[in-house]
Amino acid sequence: MPSFLDRLRRRPSIEYRPIEHTEEHFESAEVVRDIIIGLSDGLTVPFALAAGLSSLGISKIVVYGGAAELVSGAISMGLGGYLAARSEIEHYKTERMREEREVEECPQDEEDEIVEILEPYGLDRQTLQPLIDQLKSDPEKFVDFMMKFELNLECPDPRRSWISALTIGLSYFVGGLIPLLPYVFMEDALLALYVSVAVTSLTLLIFGYIKSRLVNPKGAVKGAIQTLLIGALAAGASYGIVYFLPSEHSA
Repeated sequence: MPSFLDRLRRRPSIEYRPIEHTEEHFESAEVVRDIIIGLSDGLTVPFALAAGLSSLGISKIVVYGGAAELVSGAISMGLGGYLAARSEIEHYKTERMREEREVEECPQDEEDEIVEILEPYGLDRQTLQPLIDQLKSDPEKFVDFMMKFELNLECPDPRRSWISALTIGLSYFVGGLIPLLPYVFMEDALLALYVSVAVTSLTLLIFGYIKSRLVNPKGAVKGAIQTLLIGALAAGASYGIVYFLPSEHSA
C-alpha cells in the first residue's frame, strides 16, 4: 500500500498563475463630447423651429424652413467645433513656447516648481533630486513634464480640428432630421407636429439617458428628464411666438 508521501508525489502539481490585471478606460471622450454637443442642439433647435412653423398649418413651410436651418446650423456648428479645436492647438503651442523659454532661462525656478507640484504627495526635494537631474539632462522631456503636471495641458491631435468639425456637424444634422421627418410624410401640419413631438420626446429621453450614463451613471434618469424638459421648453416657446405673431400682425 503506497505511503502518504508516495500519494502526495503522484498528485499533479498545481501551477499558480498571476491574475492578469487589465484596466479599461474610456479613450474617446472628446469624440463623445462632440457628438453630445451636436445632437443636443440638433434635437432641440430644429425641433423648436419646426414646432413654431407648424402653427402656420402648412407642412411644406416647415420642411423648407427646417431644411434651411438644418443645413446652415450643421455648417455653423461644424465651423464652431473646428475653430474651438484650432484655438486649443494654438493655445498649447503658445504655452509650450513660453515653457521652453522658462526652462532655458530660469531652470532653478522650474526645479522649485517641480518640488511644489509633488510635495503634497509626500515627496521632498531630496527624494525628487534624481528625477530633477534626469529631466535636466533632456530639456524636451523637461518641458513635456511641466506642460502636463504644471499646466495640465496635453498635446492636441493635429487632426482634432477636422474630426471635431465633422463630428459636431454630422451629429447636428442627424439629430435635426428626427423632428423634421414627420412633416416630410404628412401634409397635415398639426398631425405631423403631434408625431414629431412624440418621436423627438422619445429620442430626447433616450439621448439624455445615454449621455448621463456616460457622465454620471447614478443620475441617468434625472438627466434624461432634464434633457426632455429643455427640448420641450424650447419647442413650446418657439410655437407660442410664431402662433401669436400673425394675430398681432393682422390686428
